[in-house]
Amino acid sequence: MKWMNTIIKYRLWLGVVFLAAAIFVNYQTSFWPSFILYLVGVVLIVGHFLFGPMRLIQTYMEEGDMEGAKKVVDGIMFPKLLIKPMRSVYYTIKGNLAMVDQDYDSAEKHMKQSIALGGGQLTKAADGPNKLQMGMLQMQKGNIKEAESYIRQAIRAGLPDKENNAAAYLQLCSIMMNKREFRAAKDYFKKAKSFKATTPQIVDQIKQIEKYITRMPG
Repeated sequence: MKWMNTIIKYRLWLGVVFLAAAIFVNYQTSFWPSFILYLVGVVLIVGHFLFGPMRLIQTYMEEGDMEGAKKVVDGIMFPKLLIKPMRSVYYTIKGNLAMVDQDYDSAEKHMKQSIALGGGQLTKAADGPNKLQMGMLQMQKGNIKEAESYIRQAIRAGLPDKENNAAAYLQLCSIMMNKREFRAAKDYFKKAKSFKATTPQIVDQIKQIEKYITRMPG
């Protein structure tokens, strides 16, 4: 909803305007006629600092506008004031954006901050995807042992859809192939295929592995 995004985008300044209007009305009349203006102003300002513009960031990322998302994220001046679930999302997004820039050290730092927050329904729902992301990050850095640990934790924590599950088992398949544990690699590959993922990148990865996995011993 565009109107909601507009309110979120200008929530802080709208709050300031309402507070200014409340002070003016209070000065001209009395407190009670200005009460609703005070209330709306405070709610908007407090909401800006506690909830942040996460909806705006998500919209930019869904549209593939990483520069727009980065601009909004960088505009959050006091992330520690965000409530825990929003703070977890903030660090996850920071990690994702750092991954896009191939800044793996920053990505790891932010993803670990997100995972460390824990607790809460929203953060628990993000726990699996966050750990999967950390596993993939460790794969990029060549830390295979840590990658396997995070991916197994992600599967245990629960992943939200078939695409994430397929990606997790494909990563485990690759790890087992590198460790020459071919029977396990085949089992994980079979599991990955069973999710019937439709993401082009995952489908292509399955096709590439399928070309030679049947020729493996075990």
